[in-house]
Amino acid sequence: MIYQPKDVFYRRAKEEGYRSRAAYKLLELNRRFRLIRPGDRVVDLGSAPGGWLQVASRLTGPAGRVLGVDIQPIEPFKEENILIIRGDVTSEECQEKITGLLGSRVDCVLSDLSPRLSGIRDADVRRSADLVRSALQAACRLLRPGGNFLVKTFVGEELKALSLELERHFRSLQRTRPESTRKGSSEIYLCAQGFRGETCDLMPTEGKLKSP
Repeated sequence: MIYQPKDVFYRRAKEEGYRSRAAYKLLELNRRFRLIRPGDRVVDLGSAPGGWLQVASRLTGPAGRVLGVDIQPIEPFKEENILIIRGDVTSEECQEKITGLLGSRVDCVLSDLSPRLSGIRDADVRRSADLVRSALQAACRLLRPGGNFLVKTFVGEELKALSLELERHFRSLQRTRPESTRKGSSEIYLCAQGFRGETCDLMPTEGKLKSP
């Protein structure tokens, strides 16, 4: 299948002022699972260029707070409820800074992180799984009990193990694929709700963090 970077969702994002087509994935998943509510505190891991930050900002409203973290620079937003940190979210220092800026544990952690794709499917799936585990470790440190976690991964042999790991820390887990996902993509989202409030052991990662 031919890859079409400027598909209908790309064009729609340009028309509606979103920085990436990925905004429609979060809008759809939030309609289905109510991950983010007005007044929530939200952290977006690997948030460049900022499409999910824009959506989260609108969903939380002026009473909420949204913090984006990425190793890549992100252009500032006009929305006053968006904060940005440039750094590696897997580091303890970065996680402490997040908690300090938001003043408390958060209601929702988002992760649309992707590894630098090599084109070797099994290797890319493993690197994606490593990023999911790093995002989970960060979520366990940042989330309040009862909080929600949304993370992207790829369909592959690691999916069952990842699902079991999330089920240990959350009361419910859904595996889902938004309609706006590109045709031919093997990505899938794990929607974990009801954080049990337990800490996670730090798990190693192989790849550098890269936002979509």
